[in-house]
Amino acid sequence: MPGEEKVKGPASYFPSIEKTYGKPISHWMSVLQAAGPMKHMEYVALLKSGHKLGHGHANALVAAFLARK
Repeated sequence: MPGEEKVKGPASYFPSIEKTYGKPISHWMSVLQAAGPMKHMEYVALLKSGHKLGHGHANALVAAFLARK
């Protein structure tokens, strides 16, 4: 629609993540917060191995999480 900005960056993945995994983004942010301090790819590995997220979805969540800090 005219006047509406298209969501860009990691947040553009959020609707797909919520639909695919059935959990809100706040759930995934809580999972990352509870994991404690890690490097980007360590968080990605945690989401992929422990929660069966795909690489792109895990990477988007981690990028958004780290940008909040």
